[in-house]
Amino acid sequence: MKPTIDVFWSFRSPYSYLVTPDLIRLREDYEVELKLRPVLPIALRTKDTLFTPDNPNKVNYILLDVVRRAEYLGMSIAMPTPDPIVQDLTTFEVAAEQPYIYRLTALGIEAERQGKGIDLAYAVSHLIWGSGKNWDQGDQLAKAVASAGLDLQQLEAAIEHYDPNTDIEKNHKMLDDAGHWGVPTMAFNNEPFYGQDRINTLRWRLDQAGLKR
Repeated sequence: MKPTIDVFWSFRSPYSYLVTPDLIRLREDYEVELKLRPVLPIALRTKDTLFTPDNPNKVNYILLDVVRRAEYLGMSIAMPTPDPIVQDLTTFEVAAEQPYIYRLTALGIEAERQGKGIDLAYAVSHLIWGSGKNWDQGDQLAKAVASAGLDLQQLEAAIEHYDPNTDIEKNHKMLDDAGHWGVPTMAFNNEPFYGQDRINTLRWRLDQAGLKR
């Protein structure tokens, strides 16, 4: 069996989007299995509020850094419309009804069940964050899923036969057990590597572990 890297990842995270090309390259460069572990955004996972109206610097910095990082990586980025999570970005209050993020996360769970989790994460995040506009309209999502070698209708039909929330909660616990809370986090031998910019550190650790290139 190949060594495994667990990838804790969120469809709402721009940094999760930015890490996807590196994940594909990592899979190509090493004899290692990458497992997508989709988690809900932290705004839904915990009652703690990461962002508050009285401290706009956090949001302002992330908006600046995400655009800068995308430019550095040569990737396009745009604020998604609609936002994968329904949230008032003035008060940061999260809506009770969440029509997008649970569906997307469940699709990620099922795609991983079918052995194409990373491929779906790459394709769908490029649709949501790479183009930004009306990603939920028409056949855009279906085409993105198809580019990952999957069928949207088949995925959604499969999800109806089990409760993906069980797997989502399992992923939340695995992330906690790995010693982190944020995304993207890559865990190898239960050691967390947090952030899109930690791929090279992870590669260094894989080399130390003697993984074949």
